[in-house]
Amino acid sequence: MIPALGAFFALLYLLGSRRLVRPRHRLRRGVAFAASVALVELVLNPPLDDWADRSLAAHMFQHVVLMSVVPPLVVLAAPWVPIWRGLPLRLRRPLAHGIVGLPGPVRRALRGCATPVPAFVLLTADLGLWHVPWLYDLTLRSQAAHDLEHASFLVFGILFWLPVLDSPPLHRQLDELRGAVYVTLGAAAGWVLGVVLALASGPLYPAYAALPRRLGGISALADQQAAAGIMIGVGAIPPSIAVFVLLYRWLDDGTAASTRLRGEPLGFLDGR
Repeated sequence: MIPALGAFFALLYLLGSRRLVRPRHRLRRGVAFAASVALVELVLNPPLDDWADRSLAAHMFQHVVLMSVVPPLVVLAAPWVPIWRGLPLRLRRPLAHGIVGLPGPVRRALRGCATPVPAFVLLTADLGLWHVPWLYDLTLRSQAAHDLEHASFLVFGILFWLPVLDSPPLHRQLDELRGAVYVTLGAAAGWVLGVVLALASGPLYPAYAALPRRLGGISALADQQAAAGIMIGVGAIPPSIAVFVLLYRWLDDGTAASTRLRGEPLGFLDGR
């Protein structure tokens, strides 16, 4: 289901981008969007999707990509206007009327989901909920539950990144320093889960423990520890890059401001 939706949104994006009169940053945003769609297709189709049924580590890799890697790429791609313009006009009009006609409290609640505190809580709660053992095992038995799990990772992941990355016509709400702290705290939830998996004395997920044979022929506990390594290691890459860039910009802005202040007295003496 989700791979098909990814292809559908990619088509809308292509159609909508061609209709933009003066597209800006088309190449950079187009590459980011293409990479996000390609990653979704990669992790949710064979062979990786088949491996996920026989390996907790492969399944965790899917989760990390969908929750930590794809969402910031989507936000950087800012596909909202191209996708909207890619829809037929006869469909856009009733959709717009339907959105405008929503009750005020509903519209405010939807807007609030993209603000820092609700977005942080939603992503953290979603991560913890789906990794409760009985619910995690349910996703292996029910395709509907599995699709809902993956969709929630994508949606809440995108909401999480909106407060710290510009995604026109949406704009970030946190400055660089607060954004770096926000991203670090958000990533910490995944690190905590990884530590729990790594330090557990036995398998936590009965469905994987009961498999007669796992991918690579490893034990259930080794598979779980590999999943922990993926959660901590691979999951840390996007937030680490973001924090580095945000702190670099914050320090650079501070240095520029300091330089301007030091130059002001000389400029005054020169009559500038």
